[in-house]
Amino acid sequence: MIKELTIRNERVDDTPLLMAHIKRMKIPWLLNECFPTHGNWAGLKLGWAAAGWLCHILSKGDHRMSHVQQWAEKRLETLSNCMERLVRALDFSDDCLTLILRALSDDARWETFERKLNGHLLRVYPLNPRKVRIDTTTCSGYWDVTPEGLFQFGFSKDHRPDLPQAKVVLSTLDPLGMPVATDIVSGNRADDPLYIPAIRRIQASLQTQGLLYIGDVKMSAKETRAFVAASGDFYLSPLSKVQIPEEELDRYLAPVWTGEQELIPIHRENAAGERELIAEGYERQVPMTAEVEGSTVQWTERRLVIRSLKQTRAAETRLRKKLEQAQAALEALNKRGRGKKRYRSLVELRQAAEELVKKHRVEGLLNLGFSVMFHRRQVRRYGDRPTRTVVEKACHVVVVVNQVAVREALRRKGWRVYATNAPQSELPLSQAVLAYRDQYIVERSCGRLKGRPLSLRPMYLQRDDHATGLIRLLTIGLRILTLLEFVVRKRLAEEETELAGVYAGNPKRSTARPSAELLLEAFKEITLTVVREHHRRLHHLTPLSNPQKRILALSGFSPEIYTSLCAQSSKPP
Repeated sequence: MIKELTIRNERVDDTPLLMAHIKRMKIPWLLNECFPTHGNWAGLKLGWAAAGWLCHILSKGDHRMSHVQQWAEKRLETLSNCMERLVRALDFSDDCLTLILRALSDDARWETFERKLNGHLLRVYPLNPRKVRIDTTTCSGYWDVTPEGLFQFGFSKDHRPDLPQAKVVLSTLDPLGMPVATDIVSGNRADDPLYIPAIRRIQASLQTQGLLYIGDVKMSAKETRAFVAASGDFYLSPLSKVQIPEEELDRYLAPVWTGEQELIPIHRENAAGERELIAEGYERQVPMTAEVEGSTVQWTERRLVIRSLKQTRAAETRLRKKLEQAQAALEALNKRGRGKKRYRSLVELRQAAEELVKKHRVEGLLNLGFSVMFHRRQVRRYGDRPTRTVVEKACHVVVVVNQVAVREALRRKGWRVYATNAPQSELPLSQAVLAYRDQYIVERSCGRLKGRPLSLRPMYLQRDDHATGLIRLLTIGLRILTLLEFVVRKRLAEEETELAGVYAGNPKRSTARPSAELLLEAFKEITLTVVREHHRRLHHLTPLSNPQKRILALSGFSPEIYTSLCAQSSKPP
């Protein structure tokens, strides 16, 4: 008697780790609670289907709905075991995933979900919210533009002004870069008015007073600063040239140039563990008054006048290079030869020289002199024409660098004024500079959102509600990445050790700050083999390596989240 034997292989990879992390964050239950579904909804609830989709996105770096059902069909055993419920491939069909996006596009329910999720994460993880960074980014694509639609033409941070875009306001918690609030607006909206609504949502969600909000120059609008001050919170952002014009900056720098104002050195530890001088500056206080929601608000603002040494050196290099290029272009006007234009009028030559000075943006830094010269030129005999001497008129320009103006321009380079209302006892000048220099944290989160593994770009959706829901789903994925990374790095710091064996081709290389992408990549090629015979079913899982076990321990999970996949093996009676 020949017994029927079937063998099925499933790629497990990082799915159990991701699902365990998602369950610890309580994402499926909170989604089911905040986004109730219709009574006729069949199969997995919305929260669990979204959790499975997030596993696909983070594992494959692809958010396209058309690929999820096929992915789930090849790992039903793994998904069912991780979710502790029956999973069907149809639970991840295009129609089911579309319903998830439509549900997540509900603004009121999304705000409730974010508030509850933030509250849960602050309780479960050792997070102490003190700083929140806010930044905006854009997502462009080939969409149809409608008058009231989400996708509009505007200033593109993707350097694609020819494509319509949506704008995302991302508020992240320091130092891990985890999103705490997400706002999605049309792509033609200006950035300045978006900060106050974002701060309102953060205040309602975190319920913590005394937070320091850090943002770029667009957050420094007086209305935003006044609102933060009136709320009992603090802000830190650089002031624009509109708020601090060159004349006022010169007044701030005058005591520095005369030697009356002493500068405070600002150091930072470099990669070699040495203290490095990165900036210097001083601060002054300015009384502020503004109207906030019909009430007059008064506060004292600290203006931090800072010079970055690296920016100063870079600015000097750029200016010297521009002067060299401008000099070479101006002196080329005097050259004669084939294809070279001859200037026989001082007015014409002066106009050409001024255009070059303006083109190279060195106005006032070069002294130009113009002269007319006559020289004799012998013309050889040609045909019936005898050899003759002609007198030609030529206009010349003389270029001399204005060293005084150059020194004056260079001493203004690298200076910037920052504004904050935080007391000096809580945010000294040096700490304020270092805090702003960590702005890359939110920029890294924006890069993760738009690049791998979340891969918001390119977006293949056309409907506004679908795009809104997808962006919000991806911000949940961003939370998963940042918290996974935070937990592992924190444990390594506590143990004062490093993680080895996670770099392909270099098993001895170690790091104390592994990225979430690197941690997930370490679980590739784990396979579950399911053998089904007449009266029994056997499971075999690729043995976990030492680095994989180490990552699980650092993440706070037991290897059982993987080995439990083999617990379903059964023997004949």
